[in-house]
Amino acid sequence: MASSTTIVLFLSLVSLMASIFELTTAAATFNQDIDITWGDGRGKILDDGQLLTLSLDKASGSGFQSKNEYLFGKIDMQLKLVPGNSADALLCSYLHKDQHMMKSISEILGNLSGDPYTLHTNVFSQGKGNKEQQFHLWFDPTADFHTYSILWNPQRIIFSVDDTPIREFKNSESIGVPFPMNHPMRIYSSLWNADDWATRGGLVKTDWSHAPFTASYRNFNADACISSSSSSSPCGSQPSLSSNNAWFSQELDSTAHENMKSIQKNYMIYNYCTDTKRFPQGMPQNVPPQIFHRYRGNKDCHKQINSFIHSHFC
Repeated sequence: MASSTTIVLFLSLVSLMASIFELTTAAATFNQDIDITWGDGRGKILDDGQLLTLSLDKASGSGFQSKNEYLFGKIDMQLKLVPGNSADALLCSYLHKDQHMMKSISEILGNLSGDPYTLHTNVFSQGKGNKEQQFHLWFDPTADFHTYSILWNPQRIIFSVDDTPIREFKNSESIGVPFPMNHPMRIYSSLWNADDWATRGGLVKTDWSHAPFTASYRNFNADACISSSSSSSPCGSQPSLSSNNAWFSQELDSTAHENMKSIQKNYMIYNYCTDTKRFPQGMPQNVPPQIFHRYRGNKDCHKQINSFIHSHFC
């Protein structure tokens, strides 16, 4: 078996309680906006705060978190993944709401040399996921930096790669689907070993002869509402928008929507919405009952429910 590296690269947004916010649109530096939280020196901020690296060796991985907490915003980070054999290098972004675990997850699964890289996405509501979509990346994420973004406003969450949307999760609270509206998020990222489960179910183990494994970050930017004790205006109310804060009401225009559909058509390799073996009824088990009640008794009930799910969640 070829040598391999089983790595998890973990980028997350975790909900924290707060009530007062102000807008920030300034480009960030890692010195100003990031704290390295663990790794005993394996995480480093370099080049006057313009570059951050996380490393993993057999003894430990490393990680960081944002100094600020965010409620709504557009977060961008450029990332260059671990080069070489990097099975299950994982980029993971999620929203977490208290014990109910509001999460939106995107993961980049690394590979053995020559295999495609897989982008895995999922959305959790009240601790339940089962909304996976997976894509083969259309580039080598180890050859250069690429931009991974999350746009989160009161209407939707959009995940993008290099400014191309790949998935949209709409706010459907009106039909009983929880959506993060009142809890700010903190950004976390970590690099750690997961060879007990990540690569081919744990069959492929980390080849530590290639360690240390290093991932690099740059151009962190947060156009967002951040918690502040000096502001009296909650960001939950629509702010006075400048061109830099258009994300607060942004939606996909026709061109962006077509680009997203093109990515899904050409690079999607798994969609929970079409997994009839996993979901024999053609829908995930945690669809809110309001949807079933809305179409119950209709002649094409099953077809209408699936159409609704695809338009809102797929």
